[in-house]
Amino acid sequence: MNERSGLHFDREGTWRVRAQREVSYEVRCQDGLFRPEHTDLLEIGSGRDARCRRFVVVDSNVDLLYGEAIRAYFEHHGVDHAVVVVRADETVKDLATAERIAEELDCFGIARRREPVVVVGGGVLMDVVGLVASLYRRGTPFIRVPTTLVGFVDAGVGVKTGVNFNGHKNRLGTYMAADLTLLDRTFLSTVDRRNIANGIAEILKIALVKDFRLFELLEVHGRLLLDEKLQGRTPVGDRAAVTVLHAAIQGMLEELHPNLWEAELERRVDYGHTFSPEVEMRALPAMLHGEAVCVDMALTTVMAYRRGLLTRVERDRVLAVMSALELPVWHPVIKHDLLVHALEDTVRHRDGQQRLPLPVGIGDVTFVNDVTEAEIEAVVAMHRDLCAGPAFVV
Repeated sequence: MNERSGLHFDREGTWRVRAQREVSYEVRCQDGLFRPEHTDLLEIGSGRDARCRRFVVVDSNVDLLYGEAIRAYFEHHGVDHAVVVVRADETVKDLATAERIAEELDCFGIARRREPVVVVGGGVLMDVVGLVASLYRRGTPFIRVPTTLVGFVDAGVGVKTGVNFNGHKNRLGTYMAADLTLLDRTFLSTVDRRNIANGIAEILKIALVKDFRLFELLEVHGRLLLDEKLQGRTPVGDRAAVTVLHAAIQGMLEELHPNLWEAELERRVDYGHTFSPEVEMRALPAMLHGEAVCVDMALTTVMAYRRGLLTRVERDRVLAVMSALELPVWHPVIKHDLLVHALEDTVRHRDGQQRLPLPVGIGDVTFVNDVTEAEIEAVVAMHRDLCAGPAFVV
């Protein structure tokens, strides 16, 4: 056996190859990213050399607001660049959009290792461009610049890429780490209030299964974070925004980094993602991703309460925070048969077991494999009674 290469000749006509590849990527906060004095976008690959080239994919809505500044930035630094503007939402998160980006990339032509693709947009666009980067020449480096709160705390910090396929959310995808994710909080100033709440839902997910202190921060300051769009317009708001963002990102990365390729399928960060993929796809385009996650979390909060995993006070406290954050906890598409089908699909995704995360109190989690159709029916009935009033539905 060659120990260094991991090549083993088992027997005549049979070889076994073992190899490992280290993955390292950086998530960096940098406000005012496209101001000329900041060179973060030029540090990966060819660096600040005059021959530096960048292929940049920008969400169409982001381009309306920031396109001029993005182009001026690269022109200021003498960077040969192409800016491709793409409409990006769940209804066009598909192979056709990925193919169009790949065609533009191929026309521009990049050096395979030293000219990373740059994506500026929300979680949908980052997922699609990440998929393209993972496929183009079997792996091209890329840099993410999330412009939504979901992108900041969820889609922008992991390694999963994907597109929707055959009516299913993210059915086709890969694992591909961006070399660098740059978080510029000022982008959130132009995000509408509903989409700020949409992102806070993913922060709440981390709080409910991992971080009681983070839950308390959302409970006390959640409305202020919404009002200020996490821009820190007051000293209290600024401290709360920085603390909440850093806690959410830290919590997410703590869960992801030991299990990037999901060898372990019992994952805290899957909380809120058991029923929500089916609910979200059924409710498109009216429902946003974080809203679907919140509906799932409300449903499973009720399920956990019925099982005695949290008290009535804790249950009502969780639902009250969701409501205060202007997030829905109910949607008319929620029916017993839809949730049964959603759980069946999730079981296939989780290798034959439910591995359904349920909160234990506020800030901890357990995983169960014994949810029945009868329990789902009972939970839906209780959930409807608690949450189907107008005060709880966005």
